[in-house]
Amino acid sequence: MIYPENFEIKIGFAQIREMLSELCLSPLGSQFVNRMQFLNRQDLVERLLQQTYEFKQLLESDAEIPLQHYFDVTAYLDRAVIEGTYLDVLHFFEIKMSLRTIRDSLRFISGTEEGKFTALKGLGTDITVERSLIAALDKVVDDAGAVRDDATPELQRLKRDLIAQQAVLRKQIQSIIRHAKNEGWTPSDVEPTIRGGRLVIPVIAEHKRRIKGLIHDESSTGQTVYIEPESIFELNNDIKDLENAYHRELVRILIGLTNTLRHHVPELRKAYQYLGLLDFIRAKAAFARRVEATKPKLQKYPHINWKQAMHPLLYLAHRQAGKPTIPMDLELNRDQRMLIISGPNAGGKSVSLKTVGLVQYMLQCGMLIPAEDGSEAGIFHDIFIDIGDEQSIENDLSTYSSHLTNMKKFVTVADSKSLVLIDEFGTGTEPILGGAIAEAVLQTLNDSKVFGVITTHYTNLKNYAERTPGIVNGAMRYDHKNLQPLYQLEIGKPGSSFAIEIARKIGLPKPIVDKASSLVGKDKIRYDRLLEELETEKQELEKKLQEATKLEQKLKRNVKEYQDLKNYLEDSKQDIMREAKGKAKLLLKDANQKIESTIQQIKQSQAEKEQTKEARRELEAFTQEVRKEEPRPAHKRVASGTIKEGDNVSLVGQDSVGQVVSIKGKTAEVLFGGLKTIAKVDNLEKIEGQVSTKQKKEKASSAEGYTRGMNITQRMADFTTILDIRGEFAESALTKIMNFTDEAIMLGIPEIKIIHGRGNGILRQVVRDYLYAVPEVASVGNEAEERGGNGATIAVLK
Repeated sequence: MIYPENFEIKIGFAQIREMLSELCLSPLGSQFVNRMQFLNRQDLVERLLQQTYEFKQLLESDAEIPLQHYFDVTAYLDRAVIEGTYLDVLHFFEIKMSLRTIRDSLRFISGTEEGKFTALKGLGTDITVERSLIAALDKVVDDAGAVRDDATPELQRLKRDLIAQQAVLRKQIQSIIRHAKNEGWTPSDVEPTIRGGRLVIPVIAEHKRRIKGLIHDESSTGQTVYIEPESIFELNNDIKDLENAYHRELVRILIGLTNTLRHHVPELRKAYQYLGLLDFIRAKAAFARRVEATKPKLQKYPHINWKQAMHPLLYLAHRQAGKPTIPMDLELNRDQRMLIISGPNAGGKSVSLKTVGLVQYMLQCGMLIPAEDGSEAGIFHDIFIDIGDEQSIENDLSTYSSHLTNMKKFVTVADSKSLVLIDEFGTGTEPILGGAIAEAVLQTLNDSKVFGVITTHYTNLKNYAERTPGIVNGAMRYDHKNLQPLYQLEIGKPGSSFAIEIARKIGLPKPIVDKASSLVGKDKIRYDRLLEELETEKQELEKKLQEATKLEQKLKRNVKEYQDLKNYLEDSKQDIMREAKGKAKLLLKDANQKIESTIQQIKQSQAEKEQTKEARRELEAFTQEVRKEEPRPAHKRVASGTIKEGDNVSLVGQDSVGQVVSIKGKTAEVLFGGLKTIAKVDNLEKIEGQVSTKQKKEKASSAEGYTRGMNITQRMADFTTILDIRGEFAESALTKIMNFTDEAIMLGIPEIKIIHGRGNGILRQVVRDYLYAVPEVASVGNEAEERGGNGATIAVLK
């Protein structure tokens, strides 16, 4: 039950109906809008909501939904069922194009992803559009709405003869007009025209006797007459006969087509019902997108748990004006059925109440609601509302009498499945009596387990809600410092009307304000002041909570950065050692190549003294250059002596100093920093004395500064997973590959790509030989053929 009769006008749903009708593409959809009604069956409401939700998804996906030719052909079908009648060409055109839309819509929806849009697919289960019918229509009428010349052989012949005769007629009449112009009988710019279905020429009235023929008409001034020349009588007659024959043949075709259509009318009515329903659902989905509506989780019992719900009409108006709309959270359940909203005037109490009524009514009419995802809603069997001035002169009812009439309806009809909405409860009469009656009515409604939202200024109702199970206070928040409403609904405490404070701000004379305060009494002032202080404390707590939240987030970020840095420092140890080894290998390789080159040069010169000396000088110069780049050792090497456990040693040609842990035969286990290495004893050099603590500290400090200066996040952002070494020499390419691979491993990159080209395969071999030797590489293979094939290598890292 919906009460009163003008419920939709009171809450604004009538405006939503108008908007939906405007969004429909045809009267077919508008008819469904007009038939929308409040439903109390959960399964039916759920189905309607799901249909709208699915169509909203289609609209948001920018899918090519058929949205043209939504024609309402109901009147044509009604006419077609009458024997002896026939439809004209325009009617058949609209039927053909709309049937094509129905067929395309069925095909589009049924062709969507399996398991999705099941509610929309269910709509078209029993809808069929015969291909033969569309083919029969298409044979007669083209897509521009004109009759096809080849609809039948007879029609085609008549059309051809008609065109030929018209060409002869135009040629002959043009000859007559040229002669008349030369003689001055007609104006210079005259052209043939039609009068009474006959082709005629305009002639100046004073020369009408000059041309033999039949006068069909004259101009309004009488200065021009329209004459059919005698010489074209027969041609015009022939054309008229052909036109009549053409029309008879066309009528015969249309009668046959109407007879064909008549057999399909029952299934066509269902098809157009489907088309109208699609139009209606699309309009609801389009409106849902406008107001950012969602589908709540629907319960069978009365229930409201809305998150960030908004009044849809207010939202649209505010958006157009560029203003924000304050949403509200609301929960009404079996333990908290009724909400008493209090607060100052113009603070948003009535808007909140109307929002509840409108949103719930929209929901039970099958519309999505403007609330955030995760909202829940239930089904009410009745909605009652008492809002606005219902004074009736005809029934001799005052405003308060009207309110009491409504209250009588509420307490006698409403039950545990009803939603009652009362605005300014108890007003309209003496406050003490009005408050008492209102409290008694509220108690009766509460005893009946009614759900409801009630706005009031009465303190006794706030107090009653505070001490009564099933009822909860709510307040429209107010900035008491600036005396401005915040339009935010807060559940859990009552609100003050701030009447004294507002009067003081407006500038009412101080004596009047003071007198009003004394008349109200200290208890009331103390009560309002307490509410004011609570509001102040709440705002301060919210501010401190926000600050604490920001500090907590900042602390979490700092802890994470510290942890990332710590992890990086641990991981980078291996990276530094690997990089140092790589440089050493390259340096040794360059030296060996230089020596080999020198030996080759000496051999080729057949040991000529000058060339041999020159080669040696070049080798010495290279050695000096290498030594310049090497750091000077901070310790003295011992040329001879047996290496034993505990000795300080270094690798031949290296400056890193380690300590021998153990010796087994010709191999030794050496500890370099925190890394143990197996090396041949012959490749070790004994170091005299101990490495100074200062040197160790300097090295540690240097390493720490190095790692601190590295920004792991920046390196990850700047790192590219593709290395191009085409055209490089093998030695320089190997250096790049080693650095590139090591950095990828350190940063945790899952896959890298090295482009080396095909060529003679040398670079590819260098790349793959190195990658196969790296333990952190899980697999090595060619790139996909379309992206380079064996001209590039893909390495998957562990």
